Amino acid sequence: MAETHVLFVEDDDVIREATQLALERDGFTVTAMPDGLSGLEAFRANRPDIALLDVMVPGLDGVSLCRRIRDESTVPVIMLSARADSIDVVLGLEAGADDYVTKPFDGAVLVARIRAVLRRFGHAGGAAGEQEEGGPDERGVLVFGDVEVDTEGMEVRKAGDPVALTPTEMRLLLEFSSAPGSVLSRDKLLERVWDYGWGGDTRVVDVHVQRLRTKIGQDRIETVRGFGYKLKA
Repeated sequence: MAETHVLFVEDDDVIREATQLALERDGFTVTAMPDGLSGLEAFRANRPDIALLDVMVPGLDGVSLCRRIRDESTVPVIMLSARADSIDVVLGLEAGADDYVTKPFDGAVLVARIRAVLRRFGHAGGAAGEQEEGGPDERGVLVFGDVEVDTEGMEVRKAGDPVALTPTEMRLLLEFSSAPGSVLSRDKLLERVWDYGWGGDTRVVDVHVQRLRTKIGQDRIETVRGFGYKLKA
């Protein structure tokens, strides 16, 4: 089996070299770049399996680099931020990142988060098998108003037009589709979509729900204050 190729963009020489060595010891192939522009060039040249981007890098900052990558690919992106409460975290998620890790980080934690992201990207349709009542028709298609979710082809249409979702957004929609009208808590979504059995930052959920709303309709996913979200059947 081919090794997973990680693009790592980090301007701090010590962190970049130490992290690259740690990832390579865990079996990853790593292309490490010191700035955003060289990172974008490396992404286009190598097409990695996952991108690990520091928020504050010169030339082209991590958020802008994430946005450029997302314009071209649905490859998973993890942002690295020095502050857990930084607005950069939200900006990175809004730009299309799938997750973030706060610096300084433990190497084992980083590897676990990378593998969690790769697992859900490799099994984007995992939620569909849990549907019972209100499940897909014989074509494997669920219909919610003008939104159609093809659970077999992993495609979404709104008013007949295709909707481009990232794998994380697709998994999130599949979770909602598996229980339309039922409230799903942020913690439950973190567990099912982000593979956080130990909990995590619920901002990841909130930003992805908002991104999903912009694509399938702002009124399609309802906020239930104090509890979570539900898909309107």
